[in-house]
Amino acid sequence: MSSTKSIGVFIVLLLSVIDIPNVSGFSSASKVITSSSATTSTKLTMSSSDAAAPLSTSDHVLFDLPVSNNGARVRAIIYKKQLSTQDVEIISPMRMGGLKSLEYLALSPQGLMPALSIQKQTPLANGMKHLSESDTIARYLLAEYAGVGPSFQPDNPRSNQICRWHDVYLTTIQGCLYKPASRLPLGDYADRKSAISAFQKNLKVIEGFMSDEGMYLCGDEVSLADASLFPTCIFANYMLPKFDSSQPPLPPKLNTWFDNLRTNDSVFAKIYDEIMDTLVTSWEETNHRWDSIWLAGQRDEAPGTIFDKIVAKEIPATIVKEDEHILAFKDINPVAPAHILVIPKDRNGLTNLRKASAEHTDILGRLLVAAGEIANDSELGFGDGARVVINDGYDGGQEVYHIHVHVLGGKKMGPMA
Repeated sequence: MSSTKSIGVFIVLLLSVIDIPNVSGFSSASKVITSSSATTSTKLTMSSSDAAAPLSTSDHVLFDLPVSNNGARVRAIIYKKQLSTQDVEIISPMRMGGLKSLEYLALSPQGLMPALSIQKQTPLANGMKHLSESDTIARYLLAEYAGVGPSFQPDNPRSNQICRWHDVYLTTIQGCLYKPASRLPLGDYADRKSAISAFQKNLKVIEGFMSDEGMYLCGDEVSLADASLFPTCIFANYMLPKFDSSQPPLPPKLNTWFDNLRTNDSVFAKIYDEIMDTLVTSWEETNHRWDSIWLAGQRDEAPGTIFDKIVAKEIPATIVKEDEHILAFKDINPVAPAHILVIPKDRNGLTNLRKASAEHTDILGRLLVAAGEIANDSELGFGDGARVVINDGYDGGQEVYHIHVHVLGGKKMGPMA
């Protein structure tokens, strides 16, 4: 079996064990997700059978799954405008063989959701047969069905500012909330902790763009900003507490808006149920997604060391190099004319080298770069090179369980024992 088919089969099998209650309009028994709400007759077809038959005769086909927050932006528009299945039918990418199948990649080159197939050409489509970014899909549908239902204020600068900030600074790093270490780095952030901090910071920035009046982000009328941000806030509200329960997941004004839409707007309540059903039943209860994710199911619970006190400047040390990530200082018991220790300021679980994972790729690189720079500093007593050592565990002679690099030099080193 090819890897592409294997992925498709795996996802179909995964979907087959998801028990999605009918309260949100999804039926797991028939694998057909239908809406019982009066706001829409659109359905999400989950079956992977009848592959040879045409997928749909609708004007448009949206390929999406309930858990997709970017897809939910588009679904909110479909539901609010009460578009029929003739206008837009929502079908699972599994009907195409999965996200990485050649058929689906032809629609969405990155293998991401959602993707839109334009099956009825109009002047607005301008010859395009498919679209593969949620904001582009959303704006196309708003223009194509401009005379139907709410406008979503596509030209409102406040809405557009929120949408742009959301797409550039939130969705690009949202994987920090649920992706395994093998999927790092995330955008501009090499480690999970930095990405989570940036995610929270940008939620606060978006809060500052909100209107002070009305139920929605831009006032009394729903906008594309609401459709874009609300599904991502479902992720944030559910996932951020797994990493840090000491503060609310959403800033106060944003939390009020989120609760208001979840409680008082039937379409956003439906979106909430769609996403949460999969997050809870599949991601959490079936797959235990967060059990192995650093800072959620896995944390640094080892006791602190003397190095933490040196970093906090509670114990003096002769510091030779420091930045926001690393600290280098002279060893108080040198075994060479030049003997410098380089440590990460944040141990982040690296009690010793055997605890390293993809979460630590960036800091391990920084430690070695710093060691190389130190070994090149003649003012510290180094000559033609140095020995760089990381002791690991009892057998390796490690004494302090906070990973550290020894940079030894100032003399010709003998062979290793």
